[in-house]
Amino acid sequence: MMLEIWLQVIVLSCGVFFTANGAFVGVNIGTDISNAPSAADIVAILRTLKITHVRLFDADAHLLSALSNTGIEVMVSVTNEEVLGIGELPSTAAAWINKNIVAYVPSTNITAISVGSEVLTSLPHAAPILVPAMNNLYKALLASNLNDRVKVSTPHAMDVISHSFPPSTATFNTTANSTIIQILQFLKNTKSFFMLNAYPYYEYENSNGIFPLEYALFQPLPPVKQIVDPNTLFHYNSMFDALVDAAYNAIAALNFSGIPITVTETGWPSLGGPKEHDATPVNAETFNSNLIRRISNDSGPPSQLSIPINTYIYELFNEDKRPGPITEKNWGLLYTNGTAVYDLGLSDSDSNSSQVFCVARPGADAGSLRSGLDWACGPGQANCDVIQQGQLCFVPDTLQNHASYAYNDYYQKKRTSGGSCDFGGSAVITSVDPSYGSCRFTGSLNFRAGAPFPSPALGPAAASSTSSRNAVLHFGALVAAVITLLHVNLRSIFVA
Repeated sequence: MMLEIWLQVIVLSCGVFFTANGAFVGVNIGTDISNAPSAADIVAILRTLKITHVRLFDADAHLLSALSNTGIEVMVSVTNEEVLGIGELPSTAAAWINKNIVAYVPSTNITAISVGSEVLTSLPHAAPILVPAMNNLYKALLASNLNDRVKVSTPHAMDVISHSFPPSTATFNTTANSTIIQILQFLKNTKSFFMLNAYPYYEYENSNGIFPLEYALFQPLPPVKQIVDPNTLFHYNSMFDALVDAAYNAIAALNFSGIPITVTETGWPSLGGPKEHDATPVNAETFNSNLIRRISNDSGPPSQLSIPINTYIYELFNEDKRPGPITEKNWGLLYTNGTAVYDLGLSDSDSNSSQVFCVARPGADAGSLRSGLDWACGPGQANCDVIQQGQLCFVPDTLQNHASYAYNDYYQKKRTSGGSCDFGGSAVITSVDPSYGSCRFTGSLNFRAGAPFPSPALGPAAASSTSSRNAVLHFGALVAAVITLLHVNLRSIFVA
Protein backbone atom coordinates (compact mmCIF):
# COMPACT_ATOMS: atom_id res chain seq x y z
CA MET A 1 0.00 0.00 0.00
CA MET A 2 2.83 2.38 0.78
CA LEU A 3 0.54 5.23 1.79
CA GLU A 4 3.40 7.08 3.39
CA ILE A 5 5.39 7.25 0.16
CA TRP A 6 2.40 8.57 -1.69
CA LEU A 7 1.92 11.30 0.88
CA GLN A 8 5.59 12.24 0.75
CA VAL A 9 5.62 12.33 -3.01
CA ILE A 10 2.50 14.32 -3.73
CA VAL A 11 2.28 16.77 -0.85
CA LEU A 12 2.47 20.24 -2.39
CA SER A 13 0.99 23.51 -1.27
CA CYS A 14 -2.77 23.90 -1.09
CA GLY A 15 -4.32 25.93 -3.87
CA VAL A 16 -1.65 25.31 -6.52
CA PHE A 17 -3.95 23.10 -8.58
CA PHE A 18 -7.30 24.50 -7.55
CA THR A 19 -9.39 27.60 -7.74
CA ALA A 20 -12.51 27.66 -5.63
CA ASN A 21 -14.82 29.03 -8.31
CA GLY A 22 -12.80 28.45 -11.47
CA ALA A 23 -11.09 25.73 -13.45
CA PHE A 24 -9.56 22.62 -11.94
CA VAL A 25 -6.70 20.33 -12.92
CA GLY A 26 -7.24 16.61 -12.52
CA VAL A 27 -5.11 13.56 -13.08
CA ASN A 28 -5.85 10.19 -14.65
CA ILE A 29 -4.77 6.84 -13.23
CA GLY A 30 -4.36 4.08 -15.78
CA THR A 31 -5.19 0.48 -15.01
CA ASP A 32 -2.04 -1.29 -16.20
CA ILE A 33 -0.01 -0.67 -13.05
CA SER A 34 1.53 -2.86 -10.37
CA ASN A 35 1.18 -2.48 -6.62
CA ALA A 36 -1.44 0.27 -6.63
CA PRO A 37 -2.64 1.47 -3.24
CA SER A 38 -5.87 0.26 -1.72
CA ALA A 39 -9.05 2.27 -2.05
CA ALA A 40 -8.77 3.31 1.59
CA ASP A 41 -5.25 4.62 1.06
CA ILE A 42 -6.27 6.51 -2.07
CA VAL A 43 -9.04 8.25 -0.15
CA ALA A 44 -6.66 8.95 2.75
CA ILE A 45 -4.40 10.74 0.29
CA LEU A 46 -7.30 12.67 -1.18
CA ARG A 47 -8.56 13.81 2.20
CA THR A 48 -5.12 14.67 3.53
CA LEU A 49 -4.50 16.85 0.52
CA LYS A 50 -8.04 18.28 0.43
CA ILE A 51 -8.53 16.98 -3.10
CA THR A 52 -11.99 17.83 -4.36
CA HIS A 53 -12.48 15.71 -7.49
CA VAL A 54 -11.84 12.12 -8.54
CA ARG A 55 -12.29 10.42 -11.88
CA LEU A 56 -12.45 6.64 -12.22
CA PHE A 57 -11.89 4.75 -15.47
CA ASP A 58 -14.65 2.39 -14.42
CA ALA A 59 -17.05 2.31 -11.48
CA ASP A 60 -14.83 0.57 -8.94
CA ALA A 61 -16.97 -0.47 -5.98
CA HIS A 62 -14.13 -0.26 -3.46
CA LEU A 63 -13.31 3.32 -4.37
CA LEU A 64 -16.93 4.42 -4.59
CA SER A 65 -17.51 3.06 -1.10
CA ALA A 66 -14.30 4.56 0.26
CA LEU A 67 -15.22 7.96 -1.19
CA SER A 68 -18.49 8.02 0.69
CA ASN A 69 -19.05 11.09 2.89
CA THR A 70 -15.88 12.80 1.69
CA GLY A 71 -17.59 15.43 -0.46
CA ILE A 72 -15.14 14.64 -3.26
CA GLU A 73 -16.70 14.93 -6.72
CA VAL A 74 -16.47 11.66 -8.63
CA MET A 75 -16.57 10.96 -12.37
CA VAL A 76 -17.15 7.28 -13.13
CA SER A 77 -16.74 5.58 -16.49
CA VAL A 78 -18.50 3.01 -18.63
CA THR A 79 -15.77 0.82 -20.10
CA ASN A 80 -15.69 0.16 -23.83
CA GLU A 81 -16.67 -3.45 -23.17
CA GLU A 82 -19.84 -2.28 -21.43
CA VAL A 83 -20.99 0.15 -24.13
CA LEU A 84 -22.54 -2.48 -26.42
CA GLY A 85 -24.91 -3.96 -23.87
CA ILE A 86 -25.89 -0.56 -22.51
CA GLY A 87 -26.58 0.76 -26.00
CA GLU A 88 -28.65 -2.25 -27.03
CA LEU A 89 -30.93 -2.55 -24.01
CA PRO A 90 -32.33 0.22 -21.80
CA SER A 91 -32.69 -2.38 -19.05
CA THR A 92 -28.92 -2.95 -19.07
CA ALA A 93 -28.34 0.79 -18.75
CA ALA A 94 -30.85 0.98 -15.89
CA ALA A 95 -29.11 -1.89 -14.12
CA TRP A 96 -25.72 -0.15 -14.56
CA ILE A 97 -27.08 3.09 -13.13
CA ASN A 98 -28.71 1.32 -10.20
CA LYS A 99 -25.54 -0.62 -9.40
CA ASN A 100 -22.96 2.13 -9.91
CA ILE A 101 -24.78 5.41 -9.28
CA VAL A 102 -28.01 4.99 -7.30
CA ALA A 103 -26.34 2.63 -4.84
CA TYR A 104 -23.83 5.31 -3.84
CA VAL A 105 -25.38 8.76 -4.15
CA PRO A 106 -25.75 11.05 -2.34
CA SER A 107 -23.12 9.88 0.17
CA THR A 108 -20.64 9.42 -2.70
CA ASN A 109 -20.69 12.61 -4.73
CA ILE A 110 -20.88 11.23 -8.28
CA THR A 111 -21.29 14.05 -10.79
CA ALA A 112 -20.44 12.64 -14.24
CA ILE A 113 -20.28 9.49 -16.36
CA SER A 114 -17.67 9.06 -19.11
CA VAL A 115 -18.99 6.65 -21.75
CA GLY A 116 -16.27 4.67 -23.53
CA SER A 117 -12.84 5.90 -24.57
CA GLU A 118 -12.15 7.54 -27.97
CA VAL A 119 -14.71 5.25 -29.60
CA LEU A 120 -15.11 7.28 -32.80
CA THR A 121 -11.45 7.06 -33.78
CA SER A 122 -10.13 3.92 -32.14
CA LEU A 123 -13.24 1.80 -32.74
CA PRO A 124 -15.23 3.53 -35.49
CA HIS A 125 -17.30 0.44 -36.26
CA ALA A 126 -18.78 0.78 -32.76
CA ALA A 127 -19.82 4.40 -33.28
CA PRO A 128 -23.49 3.63 -34.08
CA ILE A 129 -24.05 2.25 -30.57
CA LEU A 130 -22.40 5.13 -28.69
CA VAL A 131 -25.23 7.66 -28.71
CA PRO A 132 -27.89 5.03 -27.88
CA ALA A 133 -25.73 4.05 -24.89
CA MET A 134 -25.50 7.67 -23.75
CA ASN A 135 -29.26 8.12 -24.20
CA ASN A 136 -30.10 4.95 -22.28
CA LEU A 137 -27.88 6.01 -19.39
CA TYR A 138 -29.42 9.47 -19.33
CA LYS A 139 -32.94 8.06 -19.33
CA ALA A 140 -32.02 5.75 -16.45
CA LEU A 141 -30.68 8.77 -14.55
CA LEU A 142 -33.89 10.66 -15.37
CA ALA A 143 -35.96 7.80 -13.97
CA SER A 144 -33.94 8.03 -10.74
CA ASN A 145 -34.22 11.85 -10.66
CA LEU A 146 -30.43 12.13 -11.01
CA ASN A 147 -30.21 13.64 -14.48
CA ASP A 148 -29.39 17.14 -13.21
CA ARG A 149 -26.80 15.88 -10.73
CA VAL A 150 -24.93 13.42 -12.99
CA LYS A 151 -23.85 14.45 -16.49
CA VAL A 152 -23.16 12.01 -19.34
CA SER A 153 -20.52 12.50 -22.07
CA THR A 154 -17.84 10.60 -24.02
CA PRO A 155 -14.11 11.37 -24.58
CA HIS A 156 -12.78 12.13 -28.08
CA ALA A 157 -9.25 11.97 -29.48
CA MET A 158 -7.91 14.96 -31.45
CA ASP A 159 -7.95 12.64 -34.48
CA VAL A 160 -11.68 13.24 -34.74
CA ILE A 161 -10.80 16.77 -35.96
CA SER A 162 -9.36 17.40 -39.42
CA HIS A 163 -6.49 19.87 -39.72
CA SER A 164 -6.46 21.39 -36.24
CA PHE A 165 -4.36 24.34 -37.42
CA PRO A 166 -5.28 27.03 -37.99
CA PRO A 167 -7.95 26.55 -35.31
CA SER A 168 -10.43 28.81 -37.12
CA THR A 169 -10.74 26.33 -40.01
CA ALA A 170 -10.92 23.14 -37.94
CA THR A 171 -13.76 20.74 -38.69
CA PHE A 172 -14.69 17.25 -37.61
CA ASN A 173 -13.83 14.37 -39.92
CA THR A 174 -16.66 13.95 -42.38
CA THR A 175 -16.79 10.20 -41.67
CA ALA A 176 -17.74 10.96 -38.05
CA ASN A 177 -20.00 13.95 -38.67
CA SER A 178 -23.29 12.12 -38.38
CA THR A 179 -22.42 10.65 -34.97
CA ILE A 180 -20.77 13.86 -33.79
CA ILE A 181 -23.94 15.81 -34.58
CA GLN A 182 -25.95 13.35 -32.50
CA ILE A 183 -23.46 13.61 -29.64
CA LEU A 184 -23.49 17.41 -29.71
CA GLN A 185 -27.28 17.48 -29.76
CA PHE A 186 -27.29 15.12 -26.78
CA LEU A 187 -24.82 17.31 -24.87
CA LYS A 188 -26.85 20.41 -25.70
CA ASN A 189 -30.13 18.82 -24.65
CA THR A 190 -28.75 17.48 -21.37
CA LYS A 191 -26.57 20.51 -20.52
CA SER A 192 -23.45 18.36 -20.48
CA PHE A 193 -19.90 19.04 -21.73
CA PHE A 194 -17.65 17.89 -24.57
CA MET A 195 -14.77 15.63 -23.49
CA LEU A 196 -11.51 16.09 -25.42
CA ASN A 197 -8.23 14.19 -25.15
CA ALA A 198 -5.66 16.75 -26.32
CA TYR A 199 -1.98 15.80 -26.39
CA PRO A 200 0.45 18.54 -27.55
CA TYR A 201 3.21 15.91 -27.34
CA TYR A 202 1.73 13.89 -30.20
CA GLU A 203 0.85 16.98 -32.22
CA TYR A 204 4.41 18.26 -31.84
CA GLU A 205 5.97 14.89 -32.71
CA ASN A 206 3.82 14.62 -35.83
CA SER A 207 4.42 18.19 -36.99
CA ASN A 208 7.82 17.38 -38.54
CA GLY A 209 9.42 20.47 -37.05
CA ILE A 210 6.75 22.93 -38.15
CA PHE A 211 6.02 23.93 -34.55
CA PRO A 212 8.77 24.71 -32.00
CA LEU A 213 9.10 22.65 -28.86
CA GLU A 214 8.57 25.75 -26.71
CA TYR A 215 5.09 26.13 -28.19
CA ALA A 216 4.15 22.62 -27.06
CA LEU A 217 5.57 23.20 -23.56
CA PHE A 218 3.77 26.53 -22.83
CA GLN A 219 7.11 28.34 -23.00
CA PRO A 220 7.52 31.91 -24.32
CA LEU A 221 8.18 32.24 -28.03
CA PRO A 222 10.49 34.82 -29.65
CA PRO A 223 8.77 37.33 -31.96
CA VAL A 224 9.90 35.48 -35.08
CA LYS A 225 8.19 32.30 -33.89
CA GLN A 226 4.82 33.69 -32.76
CA ILE A 227 1.90 31.42 -33.69
CA VAL A 228 -0.99 33.39 -35.19
CA ASP A 229 -4.22 32.22 -36.80
CA PRO A 230 -4.19 34.05 -40.15
CA ASN A 231 -8.00 34.25 -40.27
CA THR A 232 -8.75 35.57 -36.79
CA LEU A 233 -5.32 37.03 -35.94
CA PHE A 234 -5.58 35.30 -32.57
CA HIS A 235 -2.14 34.74 -31.02
CA TYR A 236 -1.68 31.26 -29.54
CA ASN A 237 0.85 31.09 -26.73
CA SER A 238 0.55 27.31 -26.46
CA MET A 239 -0.37 24.38 -28.64
CA PHE A 240 -2.77 23.28 -25.88
CA ASP A 241 -4.88 26.42 -26.37
CA ALA A 242 -4.84 25.96 -30.13
CA LEU A 243 -6.07 22.37 -29.83
CA VAL A 244 -8.92 23.34 -27.53
CA ASP A 245 -9.86 26.22 -29.83
CA ALA A 246 -9.80 23.87 -32.81
CA ALA A 247 -12.41 21.74 -31.04
CA TYR A 248 -14.56 24.80 -30.28
CA ASN A 249 -14.38 25.86 -33.93
CA ALA A 250 -15.21 22.36 -35.15
CA ILE A 251 -18.26 22.38 -32.88
CA ALA A 252 -19.25 25.81 -34.19
CA ALA A 253 -18.88 24.59 -37.78
CA LEU A 254 -21.74 22.18 -37.08
CA ASN A 255 -23.84 25.09 -35.80
CA PHE A 256 -23.61 24.24 -32.11
CA SER A 257 -22.60 26.61 -29.32
CA GLY A 258 -22.79 26.84 -25.55
CA ILE A 259 -21.19 23.41 -25.02
CA PRO A 260 -18.10 23.75 -22.78
CA ILE A 261 -15.03 21.59 -23.34
CA THR A 262 -13.30 19.58 -20.60
CA VAL A 263 -9.89 18.17 -21.48
CA THR A 264 -10.10 14.66 -20.09
CA GLU A 265 -6.52 13.70 -20.99
CA THR A 266 -3.32 15.62 -21.62
CA GLY A 267 0.28 15.23 -20.53
CA TRP A 268 3.86 14.55 -21.58
CA PRO A 269 5.90 11.32 -21.32
CA SER A 270 9.09 11.36 -19.29
CA LEU A 271 10.87 8.54 -21.12
CA GLY A 272 10.85 7.22 -24.67
CA GLY A 273 12.66 5.03 -27.13
CA PRO A 274 15.67 5.93 -29.32
CA LYS A 275 13.53 7.98 -31.70
CA GLU A 276 11.48 9.70 -28.99
CA HIS A 277 14.07 12.27 -27.97
CA ASP A 278 11.66 14.80 -26.48
CA ALA A 279 10.14 12.35 -23.98
CA THR A 280 12.25 13.44 -21.01
CA PRO A 281 11.64 14.18 -17.32
CA VAL A 282 12.56 17.83 -17.88
CA ASN A 283 10.03 18.27 -20.67
CA ALA A 284 7.35 16.37 -18.76
CA GLU A 285 7.86 18.51 -15.66
CA THR A 286 7.89 21.67 -17.76
CA PHE A 287 4.69 20.76 -19.58
CA ASN A 288 2.69 19.76 -16.52
CA SER A 289 3.91 22.63 -14.35
CA ASN A 290 3.08 25.16 -17.05
CA LEU A 291 -0.23 23.45 -17.78
CA ILE A 292 -1.28 23.85 -14.16
CA ARG A 293 -0.27 27.50 -14.18
CA ARG A 294 -2.17 28.00 -17.44
CA ILE A 295 -5.40 26.40 -16.24
CA SER A 296 -5.29 28.24 -12.91
CA ASN A 297 -5.76 31.62 -14.61
CA ASP A 298 -9.41 30.66 -15.22
CA SER A 299 -9.53 31.72 -18.85
CA GLY A 300 -10.39 29.82 -21.98
CA PRO A 301 -8.63 29.74 -25.37
CA PRO A 302 -8.62 32.90 -27.50
CA SER A 303 -12.02 32.27 -29.08
CA GLN A 304 -13.70 31.42 -25.76
CA LEU A 305 -11.84 33.48 -23.16
CA SER A 306 -14.70 33.44 -20.65
CA ILE A 307 -14.89 29.63 -20.46
CA PRO A 308 -12.16 28.09 -18.22
CA ILE A 309 -10.68 24.75 -19.31
CA ASN A 310 -11.17 22.01 -16.73
CA THR A 311 -8.36 19.55 -17.41
CA TYR A 312 -7.10 16.11 -16.34
CA ILE A 313 -3.39 15.29 -16.58
CA TYR A 314 -2.57 11.88 -18.00
CA GLU A 315 -1.51 10.38 -15.70
CA LEU A 316 -0.71 9.86 -12.01
CA PHE A 317 1.30 6.64 -12.35
CA ASN A 318 3.59 5.17 -14.94
CA GLU A 319 1.71 2.16 -16.33
CA ASP A 320 4.50 -0.38 -16.08
CA LYS A 321 2.33 -3.20 -17.46
CA ARG A 322 1.13 -1.26 -20.49
CA PRO A 323 2.12 -2.72 -23.89
CA GLY A 324 3.51 -0.69 -26.75
CA PRO A 325 6.35 1.84 -27.10
CA ILE A 326 8.40 2.93 -24.10
CA THR A 327 6.47 6.20 -23.93
CA GLU A 328 3.26 4.26 -23.26
CA LYS A 329 4.67 3.22 -19.89
CA ASN A 330 5.99 6.64 -18.91
CA TRP A 331 3.27 9.31 -18.76
CA GLY A 332 3.01 9.25 -14.98
CA LEU A 333 3.91 11.77 -12.31
CA LEU A 334 4.86 8.83 -10.07
CA TYR A 335 6.46 5.46 -10.44
CA THR A 336 4.32 2.53 -9.40
CA ASN A 337 6.15 2.30 -6.05
CA GLY A 338 5.01 5.85 -5.30
CA THR A 339 8.24 7.76 -5.82
CA ALA A 340 8.28 10.81 -8.06
CA VAL A 341 9.36 10.65 -11.69
CA TYR A 342 10.27 14.34 -11.46
CA ASP A 343 9.79 17.27 -9.13
CA LEU A 344 6.46 18.95 -9.79
CA GLY A 345 7.06 21.72 -7.24
CA LEU A 346 5.16 24.75 -8.37
CA SER A 347 4.71 27.19 -5.53
CA ASP A 348 6.98 30.18 -5.09
CA SER A 349 5.86 30.71 -1.52
CA ASP A 350 6.06 28.66 1.62
CA SER A 351 2.99 26.75 2.67
CA ASN A 352 1.78 26.01 6.15
CA SER A 353 3.44 22.87 7.45
CA SER A 354 2.23 20.30 9.91
CA GLN A 355 3.80 17.38 11.71
CA VAL A 356 3.31 13.87 10.44
CA PHE A 357 3.98 10.58 12.20
CA CYS A 358 4.24 6.94 11.20
CA VAL A 359 2.29 4.68 13.54
CA ALA A 360 0.93 1.15 13.66
CA ARG A 361 -2.25 0.85 11.64
CA PRO A 362 -5.32 0.31 13.86
CA GLY A 363 -6.53 -3.26 13.44
CA ALA A 364 -3.24 -4.55 12.02
CA ASP A 365 -2.72 -8.20 12.88
CA ALA A 366 -0.18 -9.16 15.52
CA GLY A 367 2.00 -11.12 13.11
CA SER A 368 2.47 -8.13 10.81
CA LEU A 369 3.17 -5.83 13.74
CA ARG A 370 5.74 -8.23 15.19
CA SER A 371 7.48 -8.58 11.80
CA GLY A 372 7.49 -4.83 11.32
CA LEU A 373 8.77 -4.16 14.84
CA ASP A 374 11.56 -6.70 14.45
CA TRP A 375 12.60 -5.18 11.12
CA ALA A 376 12.51 -1.60 12.40
CA CYS A 377 14.57 -2.42 15.48
CA GLY A 378 16.98 -4.58 13.46
CA PRO A 379 17.82 -3.80 9.81
CA GLY A 380 15.88 -0.54 10.00
CA GLN A 381 18.16 0.73 12.79
CA ALA A 382 15.35 2.42 14.71
CA ASN A 383 16.11 3.49 18.29
CA CYS A 384 14.18 0.87 20.24
CA ASP A 385 15.91 1.44 23.55
CA VAL A 386 13.08 3.67 24.84
CA ILE A 387 10.49 0.88 24.46
CA GLN A 388 12.48 -1.52 26.63
CA GLN A 389 11.23 -2.33 30.13
CA GLY A 390 11.79 0.55 32.55
CA GLN A 391 12.22 3.12 29.78
CA LEU A 392 10.01 6.12 28.94
CA CYS A 393 7.91 4.48 26.23
CA PHE A 394 7.65 0.91 27.54
CA VAL A 395 4.19 1.49 29.04
CA PRO A 396 1.65 0.67 27.78
CA ASP A 397 3.34 -2.65 27.14
CA THR A 398 1.48 -3.43 23.92
CA LEU A 399 2.65 -4.52 20.52
CA GLN A 400 0.68 -1.66 18.96
CA ASN A 401 2.42 0.97 21.08
CA HIS A 402 5.93 -0.44 20.69
CA ALA A 403 5.50 -0.89 16.94
CA SER A 404 4.24 2.70 16.61
CA TYR A 405 7.30 4.10 18.34
CA ALA A 406 9.73 1.98 16.33
CA TYR A 407 7.97 2.65 13.04
CA ASN A 408 8.01 6.38 13.65
CA ASP A 409 11.64 6.50 14.72
CA TYR A 410 12.70 4.65 11.57
CA TYR A 411 10.48 6.82 9.40
CA GLN A 412 11.69 10.15 10.78
CA LYS A 413 15.31 9.11 10.34
CA LYS A 414 14.94 7.67 6.86
CA ARG A 415 12.16 9.63 5.19
CA THR A 416 14.45 12.30 3.76
CA SER A 417 16.23 9.51 1.88
CA GLY A 418 12.96 7.89 0.85
CA GLY A 419 12.25 5.72 3.91
CA SER A 420 8.68 4.48 3.85
CA CYS A 421 5.95 3.87 6.40
CA ASP A 422 4.57 0.63 5.01
CA PHE A 423 5.88 -2.24 7.16
CA GLY A 424 3.90 -4.84 5.27
CA GLY A 425 0.77 -2.73 5.36
CA SER A 426 0.80 -2.52 9.18
CA ALA A 427 1.69 1.20 9.33
CA VAL A 428 -0.06 4.42 8.44
CA ILE A 429 0.71 8.14 8.27
CA THR A 430 -1.11 10.39 10.71
CA SER A 431 -1.01 14.07 11.60
CA VAL A 432 -2.19 13.30 15.14
CA ASP A 433 0.71 13.44 17.61
CA PRO A 434 0.90 10.00 19.28
CA SER A 435 3.09 11.31 22.15
CA TYR A 436 1.85 10.75 25.69
CA GLY A 437 3.19 11.63 29.11
CA SER A 438 6.97 11.60 29.04
CA CYS A 439 7.06 9.50 25.86
CA ARG A 440 7.66 11.93 23.03
CA PHE A 441 7.45 10.78 19.41
CA THR A 442 9.77 12.61 17.07
CA GLY A 443 7.74 14.37 14.37
CA SER A 444 8.82 15.89 11.09
CA LEU A 445 7.39 18.62 8.92
CA ASN A 446 5.50 17.90 5.72
CA PHE A 447 7.40 18.67 2.58
CA ARG A 448 6.98 22.26 1.41
CA ALA A 449 5.68 23.06 -2.01
CA GLY A 450 8.52 22.85 -4.46
CA ALA A 451 10.66 20.61 -2.24
CA PRO A 452 12.36 17.76 -4.08
CA PHE A 453 10.61 14.41 -3.90
CA PRO A 454 12.47 11.65 -2.03
CA SER A 455 13.92 8.53 -3.58
CA PRO A 456 12.68 5.13 -2.39
CA ALA A 457 14.20 3.33 0.58
CA LEU A 458 11.46 0.93 1.45
CA GLY A 459 10.75 -0.85 4.71
CA PRO A 460 10.26 -4.62 4.95
CA ALA A 461 8.63 -6.18 1.91
CA ALA A 462 5.28 -7.85 2.17
CA ALA A 463 2.63 -9.23 -0.14
CA SER A 464 0.71 -6.41 -1.71
CA SER A 465 -2.73 -5.73 -0.38
CA THR A 466 -5.85 -5.74 -2.52
CA SER A 467 -5.51 -2.79 -4.79
CA SER A 468 -7.94 -0.62 -6.65
CA ARG A 469 -6.23 0.41 -9.85
CA ASN A 470 -9.07 1.70 -11.98
CA ALA A 471 -9.12 5.22 -10.65
CA VAL A 472 -8.63 8.71 -11.68
CA LEU A 473 -7.85 11.16 -8.94
CA HIS A 474 -9.05 14.61 -9.69
CA PHE A 475 -6.91 17.03 -7.72
CA GLY A 476 -8.28 20.08 -5.93
CA ALA A 477 -5.54 21.02 -3.47
CA LEU A 478 -2.91 19.14 -5.43
CA VAL A 479 -2.22 18.61 -8.26
CA ALA A 480 -5.53 13.51 -13.49
CA ALA A 481 -6.84 4.07 -20.97
CA VAL A 482 -7.98 2.40 -23.37
CA ILE A 483 -9.91 -0.87 -23.82
CA THR A 484 -11.61 -2.84 -26.64
CA LEU A 485 -15.04 -2.87 -28.18
CA LEU A 486 -17.04 -4.59 -30.88
CA HIS A 487 -19.14 -4.05 -33.97
CA VAL A 488 -22.86 -3.32 -33.96
CA ASN A 489 -25.25 -1.15 -35.90
CA LEU A 490 -28.29 0.35 -34.19
CA ARG A 491 -30.35 3.39 -34.98
CA SER A 492 -29.46 6.43 -32.85
CA ILE A 493 -32.05 7.95 -30.56
CA PHE A 494 -32.06 11.54 -29.33
CA VAL A 495 -33.10 12.65 -25.91
CA ALA A 496 -36.37 14.50 -26.24
